[in-house]
Amino acid sequence: MNSKYSNLLTVLLVVVIIAIIGIIAFLGYRFYKNESLKNQSEDFVDSFLNDENISNNNSTATGDTSLGGVDQGNTTGGTSGEVPTFNGFETTGTLEIPKTNVKQPVLASHELSKSGLETALIEIYGPGLNQVGNTTIAGHNFRNGTFFSDNKKLEIGDKLYVTDLSGNRLSYTIYNKYETEENDSEYMTRDTQGAIEVSLTTCTDDSQRRLIIWAKADV
Repeated sequence: MNSKYSNLLTVLLVVVIIAIIGIIAFLGYRFYKNESLKNQSEDFVDSFLNDENISNNNSTATGDTSLGGVDQGNTTGGTSGEVPTFNGFETTGTLEIPKTNVKQPVLASHELSKSGLETALIEIYGPGLNQVGNTTIAGHNFRNGTFFSDNKKLEIGDKLYVTDLSGNRLSYTIYNKYETEENDSEYMTRDTQGAIEVSLTTCTDDSQRRLIIWAKADV
């Protein structure tokens, strides 16, 4: 009887050890994957900004597939010629948020998909980056510091920087931050009265609502 009990404990111990090793391996892989994608994103942005055509256009210049049923509108801003790609996805520019260490490519609206959202930020609505009107940029909240996970830490007055395919790099100042229902789309279609603005959208930590941030170009 004692021998059978001992053998059972041994088997259970082996199963527990294998499970622990599996969990550690899985977490290690996830960490490596996140860090690798983050480094790739930062390298893409650095290369994009180092292009000789990039310019700062203002003196202060130094990241869900549901769109609430709204048409994505015209997102053809940028320049003609070959479009830069990131991991096989077409881009429309880059977004930097120094406070939350975000340096991300912004994918074109037609790249909106599960795999696209797991790769970078996506321009989902509007006239295009650094164009007059409101351009909406979506990013996942993975609650791990990547993409728009730390948007909750942003405050009114914080800066972000948008570079488009024409080489224009504009600084923006955040002036509004709030939560709304998942099916609300008014933040995308709002009238900016001729100003150049962006809206950042992501899920809240509990995935029940959306966290929205408005920023206006410093021009």
